[in-house]
Amino acid sequence: MTSTESDTIWVTQEAYDRLTAELEHLKGEVRADITAKIAAAREEGDLRENGGYHAAREEQGKTEARIRQLEDMLRRAEVGEAPADDGLVEPGMKVTIRFDGDSDTETFLLGSRELLSMDSSVDLDVYSPTSPLGAAISGKKVGEKATYEAPNGKSITVEILDAKPF
Repeated sequence: MTSTESDTIWVTQEAYDRLTAELEHLKGEVRADITAKIAAAREEGDLRENGGYHAAREEQGKTEARIRQLEDMLRRAEVGEAPADDGLVEPGMKVTIRFDGDSDTETFLLGSRELLSMDSSVDLDVYSPTSPLGAAISGKKVGEKATYEAPNGKSITVEILDAKPF
């Protein structure tokens, strides 16, 4: 399988290390703990009416899904430097825009959701660099305007007000 630009997840070394640490924790301690819970619940007898067993199996399913997700993300990860604070819009930037003809602004992360999943205290929308808006503003500088086509076919113009590294 060849990697394409849209398959790649751009992360800093710090983010890559956090994802790797989470994966190791889930594969080690968490898996062992769940296995012990399942074994203890099995010893209680009838599994059909054993709430502890079913809860442990559900926890196991969620953990295994997260392990697969992390393995996939790490396989597709490209480690790079955090973007420079030069006002140029690129992946890894927190961008503030204003839609043409509107006074409201919108601030979001241009990058991948995986970056936000590591810090639950951050409440930002995420736009992919390959989305219509993301592709239109990538490479632009603060103060410039960009136009993109919305899914409904309408052309939308935005002005870039701010772009700072996330």
